[in-house]
Amino acid sequence: MPDLRSLPSVDQLLQDRLVLTWIETYGRPLTVEAIRFTLDQIRQQYALDQHIPTTQTILASAQHWLDGWTSSSLRPVLNASGVILHTNLGRAPLSREAIQAMHETAVGYSNLEFDLKTGRRGSRLVHAEDLLKRLTGAGAALVVNNNAAAVLLVLIALARRRRVVLARSQMVEIGGGFRVPDVMKQSGAKLVEIGTTNRVHLSDYEQAISAEPIALVLRAHRSNFRIVGFTSEPSLKEIVQVAHAAGLPVVDDLGSGAFLDTTRFGMGPEPTVQESLAAGADLVCFSGDKLLGGPQAGIILGRPDLIAKLKKHPLARAIRADKLCLAALSATLLHYIKDQAESHVPIWRMISTSTEVLHSRAQAWVTRLGQGEVIPGFSTVGGGSLPGETLPTFLLALAGPNPNRFLARLHATTPPVIARIEDGQVILDPRTILPEQEPILLSILEQLLGKTTS
Repeated sequence: MPDLRSLPSVDQLLQDRLVLTWIETYGRPLTVEAIRFTLDQIRQQYALDQHIPTTQTILASAQHWLDGWTSSSLRPVLNASGVILHTNLGRAPLSREAIQAMHETAVGYSNLEFDLKTGRRGSRLVHAEDLLKRLTGAGAALVVNNNAAAVLLVLIALARRRRVVLARSQMVEIGGGFRVPDVMKQSGAKLVEIGTTNRVHLSDYEQAISAEPIALVLRAHRSNFRIVGFTSEPSLKEIVQVAHAAGLPVVDDLGSGAFLDTTRFGMGPEPTVQESLAAGADLVCFSGDKLLGGPQAGIILGRPDLIAKLKKHPLARAIRADKLCLAALSATLLHYIKDQAESHVPIWRMISTSTEVLHSRAQAWVTRLGQGEVIPGFSTVGGGSLPGETLPTFLLALAGPNPNRFLARLHATTPPVIARIEDGQVILDPRTILPEQEPILLSILEQLLGKTTS
């Protein structure tokens, strides 16, 4: 019976031709570590089964560890779930132009903070700011790394150790358990709650403002839930009038940040950035990777004097957007300026796709695969936007004896395919698969269905 003395040494294995190619690919230190790790495992297992694997098996195991250690855990996926802004899948996919802008910025140097006219140091803030001002008519703009950071910066810079009015109906919790009152607490601002969960009156604002010194009035849009039934709430314009009469600024946390009228696509109304500014909000905060359809970012628009205070605050540097974000955001904003959002921004391409086109695509999938059926269904916007709103669609339904197993196989493909199970069938929604992604998806499905039926 072979014993541990027959186990090849690290030096012996390093002489193998295959291992020499690993050293070129992975480097010597990592290759040595993988071999040592594999040999240590074999020694531990030997105490249980008294077995020494072949050199070929040892090398296969070491290769497995090398592949695993050097593979990125962050991978692209095909989203066939029908959830357009899927938070777990990275929310908004970027347009080709945004991706190209990031690539061009990443491969070399850029004038991120260099003024080409003067030859002196410039500001990274001007790149997206000029586009945002042109698009919205706002007096000034600031881009940070996400909307939670944007709201935090506003509260710290303008209301630290001072009181901020917020209606109880707007004390929202976003994904991951982050709550607006908690963000306010971390900023050092003091929360003044008004109204009740379902009803807030203009008089509530007036009483709170007159009772004690207030720094600002905050409105937080309920972008991820709805309150229905016996409810009432003043409009933003009415809130602005009361606040401005008392000399107080109003900050509108829009969250999703829509620039297009969602009712045009058969969905309920979502307040737009332009409407918020037109209502008189002094600052408007929103996300870049939700209904804007760009990269993760927090965008603040509004009064130049207030934006100037935010830019000068030390926190602004800690949460500033990087060059890749600014490049992708600028390219996305240009789509809106050029009236190309519906044709170029992926989420709006998905939202605006007609049911006739979706039915035709789903039927083409069935024809090519030679199995499955087309059934009616619904897509959702997701990402904490337009709660409860759905879009009619047509789905590819694949029946089989073990849908969970087939779904697991979809997750194991390259790239992984994200679908869902309904009524014992695996469901794929063409709305969230862009036409240019179809060949990859169908090739994967053909391979898996071939294996399933063999």
